[in-house]
Amino acid sequence: MANGTATPTDLDIRLEAHRTELTGYCYRMLGSSFEAEDAVQDTMVRAWRSYDKFEGRSSLRSWLYRIATNVCLDMLTAGNKRARPMDLTESTPLAQAALTPRPDNTWLEPMPDARVLPTTDDPAEAAIAKESVRLAFMAALQQLPAKQRAVLILREVLAWKASEVAELLGTSVASVNSALQRARATLAERQEPGADAAVSDPLDDDQQKLLDRYVAAFEGYDMTALTALLHEDAVMTMPPFDLWLTGTRDITGFMTTLGAPCAGSRLVPVQVNGLPGFAQYKPDPEKGGFTPWAVQVLEISDGRITGFHCFLDTQRWFPLFGLPLHLEAETDQVEQSA
Repeated sequence: MANGTATPTDLDIRLEAHRTELTGYCYRMLGSSFEAEDAVQDTMVRAWRSYDKFEGRSSLRSWLYRIATNVCLDMLTAGNKRARPMDLTESTPLAQAALTPRPDNTWLEPMPDARVLPTTDDPAEAAIAKESVRLAFMAALQQLPAKQRAVLILREVLAWKASEVAELLGTSVASVNSALQRARATLAERQEPGADAAVSDPLDDDQQKLLDRYVAAFEGYDMTALTALLHEDAVMTMPPFDLWLTGTRDITGFMTTLGAPCAGSRLVPVQVNGLPGFAQYKPDPEKGGFTPWAVQVLEISDGRITGFHCFLDTQRWFPLFGLPLHLEAETDQVEQSA
């Protein structure tokens, strides 16, 4: 079909076919769920407006990635690097715990798998895609200069050739290779031993049993059972608060003190950042039933939970995951629509 003869409906269909993978790319670049979706929408609008100038010298996909890259680089000019609490502060002992919030644009944000991971029949490709949106890798990406970030994602995650990346960025192959080398070195320095290394895709029987035991322990608020599932150096974070806790004693101690209102919660499984997760609803003393409290993202290694990350801005996260903002008391499960 010639570019000039594409109907609006044809073009919509062709552009929309790339939305999920572009959202994944922009999410890795920006570290923000909502900014990524804004960037993709901006990309689509720019593509619409300039489609008559697209001469087909590259594929439509390459052209869209070029636009998306420029959009992301423009958004990153402010220099903000999204982070996890452990990237910004030291671990706080429970005795000194204080819930101090920071602005939304401080934090690396969670993202439903379905919005960023295109369907593929290649297990190896699917595994790489999941690994590349996990929280530890995403946090490391945010430490890279913007163009190094783009080069590493395009080369290592999306398997573009150096020549293709050079053309997209308007630079040389040598410059692309140099940027990739520097990016790899930075990531190697920040590598966290064992972080979510043992999460298989799909989860194996032992990992699924671990999650089943976790749900039983958390919903029963059984700290003894929960302690048995946590690695001794497990980490708990709670954005937008910059507090983070290390070790089973401080984590369970927090849950039975400041976190005591979470007793009696219900957990609904979600697929988030290539990792197992849950939408947590805690009892609602005013309306009855359960009210949203957190999207939990779990990191697993060597048969234990090593990371327990709770994203608390539920008015933003639950609609993103297609989850209701209230559960009736008799409701045990929710169909995830995202």
